[in-house]
Amino acid sequence: MYRAPLEDIAFTLKHVAGLEAALEIGRFGDLSDDLVDAILEEAGRFASNEMAPLGEIGDRQGARLADGKVTTPDGWPELYRNWREGGWNGLTAPEAFGGQNLPHMLNVAALEMWNSASMAFALAPTLTMGAIEALASHGSDALKATYLAKMVSGEWTGTMNLTEPHAGSDLGVLKSRAERAGDGTYRIFGQKIYITWGEHDAADNIIHLVLARLPDAPAGTRGISLFLVPKFLVNEDGSLGPRNDVFCHSIEHKLGIHGSPTCTMIYGDGRFDPAGSGQKGAVGYLVGEENKGLACMFTMMNNARLAVGMQGVAVAEAATQKAVAFARERTQGKAPAWAGAEKRDGMSPIIEHPDVLRMLMTMKALTQGSRAICYACAHAIDMSHHTEGDEARKWAERAALLTPVAKSFATDAGVDVASLGIQVHGGMGFIEETGAARYLRDARIAPIYEGTNGIQAIDLVMRKLPLSSGGEVAGFLSELREIAERVATSDAALGETAERLRKAIADLEQATTWLLEAQTGGRVAEALAGATPYQRLFGLVLTGAYLAKGAVADVGDGGEAKRIALCRFAAENLLAETAALKDRVISGAASLLAAHAVLS
Repeated sequence: MYRAPLEDIAFTLKHVAGLEAALEIGRFGDLSDDLVDAILEEAGRFASNEMAPLGEIGDRQGARLADGKVTTPDGWPELYRNWREGGWNGLTAPEAFGGQNLPHMLNVAALEMWNSASMAFALAPTLTMGAIEALASHGSDALKATYLAKMVSGEWTGTMNLTEPHAGSDLGVLKSRAERAGDGTYRIFGQKIYITWGEHDAADNIIHLVLARLPDAPAGTRGISLFLVPKFLVNEDGSLGPRNDVFCHSIEHKLGIHGSPTCTMIYGDGRFDPAGSGQKGAVGYLVGEENKGLACMFTMMNNARLAVGMQGVAVAEAATQKAVAFARERTQGKAPAWAGAEKRDGMSPIIEHPDVLRMLMTMKALTQGSRAICYACAHAIDMSHHTEGDEARKWAERAALLTPVAKSFATDAGVDVASLGIQVHGGMGFIEETGAARYLRDARIAPIYEGTNGIQAIDLVMRKLPLSSGGEVAGFLSELREIAERVATSDAALGETAERLRKAIADLEQATTWLLEAQTGGRVAEALAGATPYQRLFGLVLTGAYLAKGAVADVGDGGEAKRIALCRFAAENLLAETAALKDRVISGAASLLAAHAVLS
């Protein structure tokens, strides 16, 4: 059973991602080290003791649709009520609407624990938190007054409605339409698919944020508006009014995250008449300005991309815990004798076999590296909100640079680690009863939604590398080189870590320079061809650097030997891949762009 890794989480937050230094200078007001530990401990207790036991039930039962109503798995409505009554939904939300206005770092740490316990369950609050941020940033005062407090408390949940059957990542071709009703409201018509927690029985109201197009809107993404469409209209006194003209037509039968209802939503087909006027259409309220909806939605999408990265970390952590526990108990064959090896009944626990140990250490390194990348991204977001002027701009650019890496590398790692977990279990991993397969099934969606990892790679190469004319990434690389130099003067037990890390950073720097020159030289197709291997190269280098930063941190907490061993393993077993990735970035375009004949 999953147990929240509080030591690893707290250490990474404080000593790798930067929380400790921010607390020391009072960057987050009265937030103290003791309060951070107390929040993490209680989140870990809830995730481990209350949420995790229901995760397996959710996977087995799934969400169910009957007679127009969606039922979540047994115990989930009560679990959600207990979760929101604990105040977890409002950790980072504005205090003016009942939130706690705590750093984003604490929220992503909590999100990791929720998702390790049950990714399907955690999707509900994840979407609500994103909707809160979008509404707080772009909603009118009237919308905030009506909706935010209930969403911050978790009494009402939120969704994000983008995708349509013909419009996946290309939102410029969406067909959902909005009409001005003449009373300051709008009427929304259309169909949206893959709407996470679009209908359920865990909250009193569901607040949909819906992209749609007005009749006189410009073509493409410049003509998209964002609307708030509640399941139930809200009366002037805050009570719930009539049912809006929106309903769940069907729910998807998915590879994983079975407990999460993934809905096809229908807007404005006349099933309900919320205004009582005979006028068709779901009642909606404009968020932001007409035809500026995509910019508003990106507030929510950027929040979601880091949250999805945390899903990758979370599944990787849970899969690693299960695999390590199995490998300690399962005996098979006779491992070679070495220090610490044991045998039971003439056989060895499989953790003693070098190949199994290699898999487990790879799982651990990818998990911890992904965690550090995501926490560092959250720290950059926090610092951009708690600084001013040039410093705030610098931190905002750092967050922008790290977001696509956090989303993509961590979710790819989640899939890789969950797959390795099945391999550690052997044949037992392919059997559903052991629970190892669930993690791979759940993890597989994360590289796809909230912008596929290929789209994240394009964003990283085409939009984020050129920030400040390449100055942001250049400064970041300089910081990574400083970490490598600290390793060189540190513990001898780190072996070849310093030299391996230096080489990996040099590979990243050469690939970065080549991509920037390709863009300025008009070789856009070549740059795009190298985007995905570059993204993995970036993530692997950050994994090595952040593990090294943790290994040389002078904290005296008794975990130094563990961190040194993990850092050295990653440097001497994983970082060699960076040379091949650099070569793919620089030399792989010609063969890729000539490959159409193979697929014709």
